[in-house]
Amino acid sequence: MASTQDGQPDAPWHAAYPDPKSDVVFISREEILALINDSAHVAGKDYILVDLRRNDYHGGTIQGSINLPAQSLWPLIPTYYQLFKAAGVRKVIFYCGSSGGRGCRSGGWFGDYLTRQNDSNMQSLVLQGGIKGWTTAGKEYTDKMHEYNAAAWA
Repeated sequence: MASTQDGQPDAPWHAAYPDPKSDVVFISREEILALINDSAHVAGKDYILVDLRRNDYHGGTIQGSINLPAQSLWPLIPTYYQLFKAAGVRKVIFYCGSSGGRGCRSGGWFGDYLTRQNDSNMQSLVLQGGIKGWTTAGKEYTDKMHEYNAAAWA
């Protein structure tokens, strides 16, 4: 963590935003793999995978993901919501490295926004175990990644 001139630690990036109120709803990698493999479900239409990594964005990303770094998500949630709504997206699935910090926070923020919009047709979900869990689950998972680099995960 960086420090200010007086030696005090800088606040984390998310301290500028409210804590999420919504409970985090996790989705398993098995459920996501089933969505990807089911031709009846289309990434970007029925569901969207949101990779929240910024500085640690390396080693590949899950097929069909868009990269929206968590650090820039909060002020743009209304815009993303409108885009996802217009596309008919029903599941917005967030993930980061382990989905313990950025993933949960972002999923909660988006869930809060859905509640304020009275939208019960769209879900805010978080990939349990994040991209690290995905990459360690075996070849059937890494085969569903763009630019997978095994050395980055070793």
